[in-house]
Amino acid sequence: MSTPASSRAARSLPAFGLLTFDRYVLGQLLVALLATTGGLAALIWLTQSLRFVSLVVDRGLSLRVFLELTSLMLPSFVAVILPITTFVVMQFIYQRLVGDRELTVMRAAGLSSWALARPGLICATIATTLTLILNLWLVPVSYQHFRKFEFQIRNKIAAFMLQEGVFTHVSDTLTVYVREKDREGMLRGIIVEDDRDPSSPATILAERGTIVVVNDQPRVVLYDGSRQAIDRQTGRLTMLLFHSNTLDLSSQKKDEVRYRDAAEMSLGELLSGTAPGVSKRDHGKLMVEGWRRLTSPLTAFSYAMIALVAVLRGAFSRHGNLVRPLVSVMSVVGCLALGLLLQNLAGRNTLLLPLIAIEAALPSFVCAFLLFWPEWRVAASMPSVASDDMGA
Repeated sequence: MSTPASSRAARSLPAFGLLTFDRYVLGQLLVALLATTGGLAALIWLTQSLRFVSLVVDRGLSLRVFLELTSLMLPSFVAVILPITTFVVMQFIYQRLVGDRELTVMRAAGLSSWALARPGLICATIATTLTLILNLWLVPVSYQHFRKFEFQIRNKIAAFMLQEGVFTHVSDTLTVYVREKDREGMLRGIIVEDDRDPSSPATILAERGTIVVVNDQPRVVLYDGSRQAIDRQTGRLTMLLFHSNTLDLSSQKKDEVRYRDAAEMSLGELLSGTAPGVSKRDHGKLMVEGWRRLTSPLTAFSYAMIALVAVLRGAFSRHGNLVRPLVSVMSVVGCLALGLLLQNLAGRNTLLLPLIAIEAALPSFVCAFLLFWPEWRVAASMPSVASDDMGA
């Protein structure tokens, strides 16, 4: 039961100061958000990292290199799931407060819907800010390092992972076998199957060799060996004996370049749609990616507002109410589907790009109107009612 004194104290508290109730609810929200986002990101990382197990098996990479490579994908995972986990945490924590009658006690103490929603709004603001930082800075930088690292592993680093007694597939057209590798890095008993020239595949044998780097490209210098090649047109076998020969182990072609993905481009390049090496038909997709980076943080706030409206709006039911949580979940699913649809359409017609921002921000304003406007309207009419009574 609330007393007049407690009611007056609740009303006299500052509007934007962190009350005990704010700290209590905000602490639960932040801890749950951290645990949920971290656990879900780890699960996604585990499933996605399985795609790179072949690099460890086929290329002989160490566990440290594997973890370093796959960990660069984590920021992009967090940026995608943070708006959704914000909604889930907001819905769960506030629904639990309703089930424990804590929100009922706070309402009886005189707290308004604004005061009850304030911890959730603070948590949503933090999630929105973090998503914005991830989208504009951390995700492009980490994904760029990821693509570069993967490119180096597939084309360069694999040459240094030659193991004793193992046929190492440096690429699809180049296989190297090393009988022995000493502490100084000298290779002994080398067999190379070189099919990079389809018209003249070659087999190279060498007694010893060593790996060197020339112009950032791995090469092996072979000593005291032979090169046997077959001309597929004539069937003629040619053999060349050499005292020293240099073999390029890079799996990339000389004119091969690494094209950048939209996820690693800067915001300016995306919004202008004029990034180098991009065809004109893809300019719309780049602009959609730029708008998505700017507007997707707003979805974290919008989804949180949907959860707050589902919990704080309407009468309390002792037996629980599954309709409002179900409606909120379906609303978020509908917003996600609509956002994907608008991004697809805007990629074909750039005039629809503003609709992406409207779809991300509009639920926040609608939910704020539904949740706060009735109390604000009553509060605004109170002075006029009081002045009429004094005049009478």
